[in-house]
Amino acid sequence: MVGVLFACFPVCGAGDYFPPPDSEGGWRSLINQNADKLRKVGGMDRAKLDEAFQLAQETTQNGGLIVVRHGYLVYEKYFGRAARDSNPDMASCGKAFTSIACGIMLKEKRDLIPQGLDTKVFTKRYLPEAFPLDDPAKADITLGQLLAMTAGFHGEANKQGYTNGKEVKLDPVPQDRSLGLDMSAVRYPLWCKPGEGWSYSSPSPHIASIVLRHLVGMDLKDYIEEKLGKPMQWGAWNYCLYRGNVTLPHANGAGSIALHATDALRFAYLLLHHGLWGSRQLVPAEYVAMCSRPSPYNPHYPFSLEFEVNQDGHVAGAPRDSYWKSGAGGFGIYIVPSLDLVFYKLGGNDAAYNPALTRLSQPESYSHSRENWKPTRHIPEVGVPAVLEMVSAAAK
Repeated sequence: MVGVLFACFPVCGAGDYFPPPDSEGGWRSLINQNADKLRKVGGMDRAKLDEAFQLAQETTQNGGLIVVRHGYLVYEKYFGRAARDSNPDMASCGKAFTSIACGIMLKEKRDLIPQGLDTKVFTKRYLPEAFPLDDPAKADITLGQLLAMTAGFHGEANKQGYTNGKEVKLDPVPQDRSLGLDMSAVRYPLWCKPGEGWSYSSPSPHIASIVLRHLVGMDLKDYIEEKLGKPMQWGAWNYCLYRGNVTLPHANGAGSIALHATDALRFAYLLLHHGLWGSRQLVPAEYVAMCSRPSPYNPHYPFSLEFEVNQDGHVAGAPRDSYWKSGAGGFGIYIVPSLDLVFYKLGGNDAAYNPALTRLSQPESYSHSRENWKPTRHIPEVGVPAVLEMVSAAAK
């Protein structure tokens, strides 16, 4: 099935523009050009982008908006602790990186996992730490279901499930953190049999990252650095591995990656180009395509392989080929192929910008004006789909 073969998929030509690293000048830019040139070359309405930025300021304590269209940086503004070179905890945006890493792994290690996304991974070969199984139903969970969040794992606190588009109320079930990063995910309970429902459940992508770790012999962070970070020449980045006196033994496949804003945008631009970066196919094009459209592993909700998709038009003001990954606190990475558009919305409270999480130095020139800020809208995530609509509307 789709998990077995990576068919040929049309990609952009190697002559297309790809930005050098920030250390060598970074993105070509129209930011300092007048509004007429921005419209003519970049095809964007600056006033409408300012409206999207204003919404971001109303919904999160810190944040920003950085936009690329037709390969030009057309907008870049930040507020509070956010900056181009900050490394905030991007929360669940990290799930998108886990998925793309798995896509690379499936092609690279095809001989070890020949059934691809259809592979049942709760076996001694792929997840030896899961044995003995605490629930026999887990033996039927496939890698595709883990990445589409249809493995049956219980939704997180204050979440719900869906079965064939119909909402199912779920009682919160706490994750037993005393078991450690890996086992608290592996032992998380199921609310339905694998494939029979969807619920947003962070243990699923972390278990996928454990499978990846076994197959490639590297931690998720190291694998991403080797397959994406180095080829794309990211600046300093890390996972939020440090929690007070506790250091996580592995990167969390469920999230908390921490990239510079311009590199998060490079990640989106890579997906816009079907996994191509310059002359190198870093990610299988067919896997990127599966991320961008409704998934056969998820008939229940418009969520593919760790990306929300809009083919059903549930975000009415955005093109139907839009796809994105949001993160708690109002973060979002967006790809809109039909508009040749990618953008990154930063969010987060002050804690998300604590350099102790990554042990990377953070910019010290941030504004202190947001330290006593209170939201005028009390649900930060409202800004994620709304900004998608507003930035899409700015495209001419």
